[in-house]
Amino acid sequence: MNSQANRIECTAGQVSSELIRYGVLPQERVTVVIFQESELIPGRRETRARIIAAGLTDADIDCLIEDARRDVDEEMSSKAAISP
Repeated sequence: MNSQANRIECTAGQVSSELIRYGVLPQERVTVVIFQESELIPGRRETRARIIAAGLTDADIDCLIEDARRDVDEEMSSKAAISP
């Protein structure tokens, strides 16, 4: 394992092209450290910690999200059927 470290600062969208530019092969392992300038969704980390503390798994969360999407889709479909 090569212990050489290079620091690359770029956007998330540029990561792949930067790795290619450095000659990193697709099968090589890399570590990416993320420093976000600001939290994209305020409170997301705090909320996730509460969800995990409540004993829910990612699969549980995915099911809840899918149920909510289905409810919204059904509501939108029924409203579309009513409007002229």
